[in-house]
Amino acid sequence: MKNQLVKIVEKLQSKPKWLRHRLLNIALGSTIRFMGTARIKCEALTQQHAIFYLKNHKKIRNHAGMIHPAALTLLAQTASELLIGMNIPDDKTPQLKQVKMAFEMLTKNQVTARAKISAAQAEQLVCDEQGVIEICVELIDEKEQMPANCWITWAWKTRN
Repeated sequence: MKNQLVKIVEKLQSKPKWLRHRLLNIALGSTIRFMGTARIKCEALTQQHAIFYLKNHKKIRNHAGMIHPAALTLLAQTASELLIGMNIPDDKTPQLKQVKMAFEMLTKNQVTARAKISAAQAEQLVCDEQGVIEICVELIDEKEQMPANCWITWAWKTRN
């Protein structure tokens, strides 16, 4: 059975590509307010992977003009959260349990977060009443350098 997020994303697939991304970003940015504030944009969102990006702008810079580590963490968390959202049934509630970030460097360049979920993990979200999974998120900048790796642990349980 398809959840609400999947239905919205599938409905947008009938729109032209240039309009599809714009409408999806408006919908996500208005629902997830901090995503809109940070100007995180969705490049791709399916039940198998999520790709989001973040351009360097004034609101997310640190004192050195680099993208702040907290903004990179938000980007990774957003990609994993919406990937979970694409797979979890509406009768279950996801909960963020842990975020592990390994920073290699800071960057001034646009950063892309790529999150993937295995078929076994997706099946676990649907079949198990409660559980825990870890999603690995790669953060890659425009120069194909990896400023950070991230592992995000999500738990879920069936709503009462």
